[in-house]
Amino acid sequence: MGKTSKMPNGGVKNLLDYKLSRYACYLIVQNSDSRKEVVALGQTYFAVQTRKMELTEKEYSMLTEDEKRFYQRNLIRKGKNFLNKVAKKCGVKNFDKFHNAGYKGLYNCETTNDIAKRKVYR
Repeated sequence: MGKTSKMPNGGVKNLLDYKLSRYACYLIVQNSDSRKEVVALGQTYFAVQTRKMELTEKEYSMLTEDEKRFYQRNLIRKGKNFLNKVAKKCGVKNFDKFHNAGYKGLYNCETTNDIAKRKVYR
């Protein structure tokens, strides 16, 4: 990418600049010299996040099927609340139609009523 910088005498200098993807930045930090403070902080961050995920996966695998179902429903509830907040900010007024359109996209044009009829709970 090109970038310009103002010079003290009023001129402009063209500089070569790079725009990296998030993934590229991760790889650079993970493979750089850890004696540099910013790199050491980044590597520590990744080590901590990796350990958190390991613990989360281990704990999740120890849950009963009912506990896993409750956990998943809770995640869905939180996600739906967040979606509703964002949709409201964007001006959505009829949330029934909004969510029904989402289901239609996921379930091959079936509405929530169609899905309920098809799924018989015993």
